[in-house]
Amino acid sequence: MRALSQLKSLLLPEALRRASFTKVPFTRALGQAALSRLYGLGHIVRSPFGGSRSTPAPNVTLDGECHAGRVYLVGAGSGDVELLTLKAARLLQQADAVVYDRLVGDDVLALIPAGHERYYVGKERGHHSVPQAEIGALLVKLAREGKSVVRLKGGDPGIFGRMGEELAVLAEAGVRAEIVPGITAASAAAAGMGIPLTDRAHAQQLRFITAQLCRKDGEPDWTTLARRDETLIFYMGLTKVGAICTGLRRAGLPDDWPIMLVANASLPEQASLVGTLADMPERLAASPLPSPCLIVVGSVVRMVAIGTAATKSPAPREPLAGKAASRA
Repeated sequence: MRALSQLKSLLLPEALRRASFTKVPFTRALGQAALSRLYGLGHIVRSPFGGSRSTPAPNVTLDGECHAGRVYLVGAGSGDVELLTLKAARLLQQADAVVYDRLVGDDVLALIPAGHERYYVGKERGHHSVPQAEIGALLVKLAREGKSVVRLKGGDPGIFGRMGEELAVLAEAGVRAEIVPGITAASAAAAGMGIPLTDRAHAQQLRFITAQLCRKDGEPDWTTLARRDETLIFYMGLTKVGAICTGLRRAGLPDDWPIMLVANASLPEQASLVGTLADMPERLAASPLPSPCLIVVGSVVRMVAIGTAATKSPAPREPLAGKAASRA
């Protein structure tokens, strides 16, 4: 108890200063102060073969720079605010403007201070609220106004997030950009189901595929995908499950080859279906899943049945203080 009291005494002045200056809730300011105080504490690294060495603690801080006139392409992760990177959290609290997508969770948006500009540019299948060209133009406009801008995308911005198009627009306009990666849905889905994406006994390769290719005029090369030594991850493929199962079976994968669907990975409402290429379309019809939904194909899926990691959905948490009431 004495140690806890001393820690609070150490952090209180810094937390009060942060809360007053940034207008963030005191509990969040206290956490920021704790992170900043990690610097200089140091720790001992012990070797399993004997001996030890002292190393300085890393400088983990939320006091980095957020430059005016620059666009930060930031990954919001899979939805769980605790899976957001420290750098992403810092930039959200510092940026003058945040341009965000549909799959960014409310708890993540709650990190944006009141009064900072927000622009919703989310897209849904068949309902593009803002054309991509207009999103690029908005980023350029905000940056030229001298504002620091966060372009917030679900998952990792570099994986099927159209980041390349936005980088090209910014480069043409002479606007500096910085990329902040995030946890992609594939990692979150596998972790939520308690399995790896690769394994020495199951998969030595990993492939990400956009199911947008699974159209009548743009099917992928199923023969190259029908391998037993790799894990296939299909993004945006909920409406293409039948085509994926049929294509892989025709290309040579057996009917009992494992497939798994995971919706809302890492969120309290995470849901999943595990089956085979032969029976998954019927399973999905009987138990529909919502979007966004990730498709995992490969023998690593068999590890769901024998895994010891927790595979249940996380328990619901209370909303963060200051949670956004609506999306602008």
